[in-house]
Amino acid sequence: MRPDRTMVVSPLPSFARGGANSSHLNLPPPDAGVKLPAAKSVVLKIIAGPAKGMTHKLTKPRVILGRDDADIPVNDPEISRHHCMLEVRETYANLKDLDSTNGTFYEEERVRAAMLQNEAQFRIGNSVIRFSLEPK
Repeated sequence: MRPDRTMVVSPLPSFARGGANSSHLNLPPPDAGVKLPAAKSVVLKIIAGPAKGMTHKLTKPRVILGRDDADIPVNDPEISRHHCMLEVRETYANLKDLDSTNGTFYEEERVRAAMLQNEAQFRIGNSVIRFSLEPK
């Protein structure tokens, strides 16, 4: 391994930990920097995968993507119930994997976290999602 390469170290997924309860998310409270931009709309568009073409306009700055009871449900069998979290911070968003089974990918690399600029794309399961800041 070269010293300039990124190495991703990941703890055991929540389902593999003793006493873990997958139905309860224990997230820290969002900090003051997490907010939607005043002059733009934040839009997530699914550009590939089973739910291709679906568009979600964010109404709050912190959302969970996953199946069923997530803030943004994505119809994809390869996605965990609570797969990842997106925190919007005016001009960019932080993407965080929530110990998903199949991982969160940014620029074809499995990541625990990534910073998304306008028009950035990431993949969860078989779904590719574009993060966009659009004029209101």
